Amino acid sequence: MTKRITATEAAGLVRPGDTVASVGVIGWITPDALLRALGERFRRDGQPGGLTFYFPCGTGDSIDIRGMDHVAVEGLMKRIVSGSYVNPLHPVKRTRPELMRLIRENRVEAYSWPIGASMHWLREVARKSPGYMTEIGLGTYADPRQQGGKFTDRATEDLIELIEFRGKEYLFYPTFPLNVGFIRASSADAFGNLSYEDEALMSSNTALALAVKASGGIVVAQVKREVERHSRPAHFVRVPGALVDHYVVEPEQMAGTDNPFDPIYLGGTRAAPSLLPRLPLGPDKVIARRAAAEVRSGRTSIFGFGASSDAPLVMAEAGLFDDGRIDDYQFTTEHGPFGGVVMSGWQFSANMGPEALLDGLQQFDFIDGGNCPFAALAFAQFDQEGHVNVSRFGASNPGAGGFIDIAQNAQELLFTGTFTTGGLACTMTEGGLRIAKEGSVRKLVARADQVTYPVRTGVAERGQSALVITERAVFRVEPQGLALIEIARGVDVRRDILDQMEFAPHRIADPLPFMDAALFAG
Repeated sequence: MTKRITATEAAGLVRPGDTVASVGVIGWITPDALLRALGERFRRDGQPGGLTFYFPCGTGDSIDIRGMDHVAVEGLMKRIVSGSYVNPLHPVKRTRPELMRLIRENRVEAYSWPIGASMHWLREVARKSPGYMTEIGLGTYADPRQQGGKFTDRATEDLIELIEFRGKEYLFYPTFPLNVGFIRASSADAFGNLSYEDEALMSSNTALALAVKASGGIVVAQVKREVERHSRPAHFVRVPGALVDHYVVEPEQMAGTDNPFDPIYLGGTRAAPSLLPRLPLGPDKVIARRAAAEVRSGRTSIFGFGASSDAPLVMAEAGLFDDGRIDDYQFTTEHGPFGGVVMSGWQFSANMGPEALLDGLQQFDFIDGGNCPFAALAFAQFDQEGHVNVSRFGASNPGAGGFIDIAQNAQELLFTGTFTTGGLACTMTEGGLRIAKEGSVRKLVARADQVTYPVRTGVAERGQSALVITERAVFRVEPQGLALIEIARGVDVRRDILDQMEFAPHRIADPLPFMDAALFAG
């Protein structure tokens, strides 16, 4: 007896009003054929409607691996709860994902949870507990005293509660049942045993299957191939067939964005620095170089999506990883790879040449346990109260991803990004830079659109240290506010820094040192 069905048959298992959970990390580990089939069924038949979707992480790249965008259809999607959203501009059409339009236009009930909560919550569903309780996220947009994770006006139900337990405040995420789970693996046998030999990440596959089965639901896996039963060692099988009702074979399944399959992401060999992409000289490279100067060997360093993940690439270019010295560093991301080189852009989340891999829940256990003392993260806004925002700003609403868990539990924080955005153009000069065209959008603002993490509180109350690194200036976050501690040669402090901020630094170093001239060299 086989559990093999088609993607169309899998889509037919979803009933009106169901809650559908699915896994994926950008292009990695995304069951794209299953989500596509569900979207096509609704467009063809008008059924099933009124669905709630639960994505622990942003699923798909919204371009060639569309992921959650396949089901971003008004009427099909009633509600979405996600640990992150995907906001890329299409490289040809220059449009945002359809899901972003639905959220901006208040067409769906949209909620954004920190990925740590969205992962750990699955464990509570799986063991039939009343909910997930955590201190992480207090004082952020997930806190009901702020937005409570709500991203649209249609989202009126309180999915996150503020509670007190033994005299302390916590955020509480009540559990609810998951009716259908779409997961992904490399191979399945006739019984549905799933192995992950071609996958760079595990993410929440096992946890999601456990949660769905505990809810009395149906689990469907998308795989690249069918194999003989008993053909694989047991430790290769990460999801047993007892948790899998059906599987769908998709031979053209991509490993990730622009990546049909590349064994370098599976480990077993060192990443060759010569294979890594090189950043062109510009503001991003200057920022990456300055951030790299804070990275130390011998400690676990975690990098977030965006400008911060460029730091390992410039370290490789500088020869710091030559002759096997990459082994002196222990790099990771919120998605579980350890060792090797953190990649940027669409390849982010997996590492090139990793040595070990945790699944999504275990990785957030690792993060929340304080095991990543150094964290480099991007920023979209930083305000005068010391709040950093990456979750919702302007027309973008990517959510927090793993940002809140990482920021709250690290000891040393870097926040990286350009000083302004929207048309910024810089010319590199001898040991410095010149602002050829200022960006139209300020990022150091009087009040952030949303609070993703209260940095100043962490510095003042928990002894964290934090730097804000841009292409023209470096700030230290102090209990009283931002202190300007470095500037680039060629930059006018008044015109290019103070006048481009909506608030004044509480302190300017005197004398004010220049950023290292080598940061700006070709």
